[in-house]
Amino acid sequence: MTEITLYELSSCPFCIRVRRKLEELDLEYDVIEVPRSHRSRTEVKEISGQTGVPVIVDEEHGVDGMAESSDIVAYLEETYGN
Repeated sequence: MTEITLYELSSCPFCIRVRRKLEELDLEYDVIEVPRSHRSRTEVKEISGQTGVPVIVDEEHGVDGMAESSDIVAYLEETYGN
């Protein structure tokens, strides 16, 4: 079972940065494509308190709704990097 979920927009450069890091680290993850309209991103808002993406959830490590691509990439490196 995948423990990491990425909320993203496929065309978002910040989301692509996070996706690349997940793939570089060979991590399994689920993707939830969010609506383009910020007003329709209710699930992301509930999880992270804001409507921007990317946002990750990492159940194994108790991360619920981490936002900001640079923070996510640093977290992934620290937690799953060699």
